[in-house]
Amino acid sequence: MKKHLFLFLAMISVSGIFALNPPANPKVEVYYFHFTRRCTTCQNVENESKKAVETLYPDQIKKGVIIFQSVNLDEKEGEVMGKKYGIEGQTLIVISGSKRVDLTDKGFLYANSRPEKLQAEIKKAVDPMLK
Repeated sequence: MKKHLFLFLAMISVSGIFALNPPANPKVEVYYFHFTRRCTTCQNVENESKKAVETLYPDQIKKGVIIFQSVNLDEKEGEVMGKKYGIEGQTLIVISGSKRVDLTDKGFLYANSRPEKLQAEIKKAVDPMLK
């Protein structure tokens, strides 16, 4: 009887822990790959993308659910990451597990003149990955 009571209490404790601290959502990674030498537009794609992620998802960033990282392909670590994801040039990409959305064209189209449109495109890519 004591053994069953102990197991019952242990199961309730464990389920209580999960109720208070549910497992984290899948991690969403937003990367901007670039080279050391960059034009103004390349820099704006990075700046506006980072700003959009930080504006849209401050809580998820704090929790580590979403990250934004700028990756220099001319550096050894960046070269390794580029090979891992099959990146060979300037690229704005959102990754979650096996899901991958390439926003490079939209980044270069909107970063200089319509950053709010870039923010909307990032939101459209990231939101489904958070579910």
